[in-house]
Amino acid sequence: MSDLDKWILHGDEMRRPFLANSKLAESSKLVIVGGGLSGLSCAFRIAKKRPDIEIIIHEQSSHLGGVITTWKQDDWICDTAVNASRPHPAFWRLINDLGLQSKFKPSKSDAKSRWILLDGKQHRLSWRTLFKIGPLKLRKSIKRSRNGGISVADVIPNKQIADAMCLGIVNDTSENVDADFLFPSVTKFGSNPPIKKSKLNKLISETYPIFSPKKGSIASLGGGMQSLIDALSDQISNLDNVTIIQGDSAKSPESVADKYEIPLESIIWTAPNPEVTQDYSKISIFAIGYKNQQVSQVKTGYGTLIPSMDYPISGILHESDVHDSARSPDGHRLFRLMVPDVRWDGDLKSVQECAENLLAPNPVLFEKIGDRTIPRYKPGHMEKVAKINPKCTYVGWHYSGVAITHVVDQAERIAELF
Repeated sequence: MSDLDKWILHGDEMRRPFLANSKLAESSKLVIVGGGLSGLSCAFRIAKKRPDIEIIIHEQSSHLGGVITTWKQDDWICDTAVNASRPHPAFWRLINDLGLQSKFKPSKSDAKSRWILLDGKQHRLSWRTLFKIGPLKLRKSIKRSRNGGISVADVIPNKQIADAMCLGIVNDTSENVDADFLFPSVTKFGSNPPIKKSKLNKLISETYPIFSPKKGSIASLGGGMQSLIDALSDQISNLDNVTIIQGDSAKSPESVADKYEIPLESIIWTAPNPEVTQDYSKISIFAIGYKNQQVSQVKTGYGTLIPSMDYPISGILHESDVHDSARSPDGHRLFRLMVPDVRWDGDLKSVQECAENLLAPNPVLFEKIGDRTIPRYKPGHMEKVAKINPKCTYVGWHYSGVAITHVVDQAERIAELF
């Protein structure tokens, strides 16, 4: 496959470190440690391509899918982690290959607006946001970022906007987040495409199955992202060459190699690297719902980012506004609240009071629906990852990308080796 063909298939994911062991494809038996989206996608792609290879998925919990779960209560539906996919052909291809086309729809066209709460006032994010940052300052900082290893705060010279962006993606403030990790195409991390970006984007746009996404749009699954995990699990369980083992922890790649009597090169490790100490942030997820007339003053849109530490809530997502499929009972709206642990003391009342001040009083639904731990990607993270000499194959959220599109594309790239 030519370099250009790879860029057309994978886009800017080609910039990120690819930690595949050079002898992985020689394996007759593979063990994939971790049954989250990374592990399931790798198993599905490799098993379909190479039915002659024995594959074992080793998952320590009783739950498949990792962080991806969907909370449901009567007609209320809310994802506790990722709720949609930004445009990337790899994710569209996976949906197509799993037969989920009828459930996969673009976001509602009238719910594109995003806001940021600054000094108690809501501001719409748009090209005008550049003027709040300062176009010349931004241009200089982007140019400086190409030296590598700097924070998002160093690239975006408006701390409130930079913090809002980082909190919405990795639940951390901008000075603690690696710019190369968050937007490698801006910092020019890794290799560059062999043709101009505009020409490449046009070629990529022609490869989407199902439908071609519009610029700036997202797409989601009816019933929530749990539908993706269920489809992957169902298809994998019907493959003769895949076995799923659950409820058994894995201390290290070496312990897994000994247990299954395979070389290290035959392990795909999607869990945190046991040889690297990694910090985490914690966040709690809440669902809050209203009758339509209660929140008629709340504009239809995607959501609001809240960088100020004065609020326990860092973000509000308009779940029922965004998705094509129903997320709330008829005549109601559902919102998801993101509450970093560093902002509140565990008192549910303080979160509800804040939400009522920002949205409306007397919700018909208010419930904590989940907790998450998110790896911290400190400045220099990508440079460190790129220097890893993989004794086995490392994939997943902990290494070079946090987006759902990243882990799905990475599974495709690994399967291409076979």
